[in-house]
Amino acid sequence: MGRRPWKCSRYCKNKPYIKSRYCRGVPEGKLKIFDVGKKRVTCDVFPACVHLLSLEKEQISSESLEAARISANKHMINSVGKDNFHIRMRLHPFNIIRINKMLTCAGADRLQTGMRGAYGKPYGLCARVKINQVIMSIRTSLKGEDAACTALRKAKFKFPGRQLVYVSRNWGFTPFPKELFQQGRTEEVEWRGATGRIVGDGVGTKFISGKGVRLSKQGIWHKSSGDIKGKWNDAMRLNRNL
Repeated sequence: MGRRPWKCSRYCKNKPYIKSRYCRGVPEGKLKIFDVGKKRVTCDVFPACVHLLSLEKEQISSESLEAARISANKHMINSVGKDNFHIRMRLHPFNIIRINKMLTCAGADRLQTGMRGAYGKPYGLCARVKINQVIMSIRTSLKGEDAACTALRKAKFKFPGRQLVYVSRNWGFTPFPKELFQQGRTEEVEWRGATGRIVGDGVGTKFISGKGVRLSKQGIWHKSSGDIKGKWNDAMRLNRNL
């Protein structure tokens, strides 16, 4: 008996069904590697970043995620070399697909009961994805940006539904725009209501600011803490014995 077409399991119809102590004997997902390429390179090396977004709310099988990873990895190796990119899979397949196996041999109607007791057994794993959720990302050099777009366009063919290849304005996998990142590495910058500098932290970054969310506990007002001007919160009253 071959695999069922994915149209049987594509839509998010029921509640999430994951592996637990009540649901055992679940087959392992095909996607085992979530980071490919030069994954330990620091944040300064790869400024360009391209994402593959889902335009539909659906389920994506672990087999198709693995096929997309292999396709994108092969294209990037052939285009820019194995040391000039980092692919990260953003989806983790935890949701279990069930199947109610039916016999197709002669006299099968005598052996099975149709829709009676039709709750299926674990068949495979998939990931649930929302609209505009990132499926996979590639960070690379500015020269390899076009190759990353082509790699993700090829990876789109492995998935059901519609996807969008989106070129990020941020530096690599960081949340900072390119201009702000370069400025924040050398001097203090203002970002989301706080002033500080950007420090490398492996693949990602940290925003080091003297003003943080704990300022209100010291009785200091600041908008980065989510405080409302002129309105005291409980931590401030406790600190000042009010």
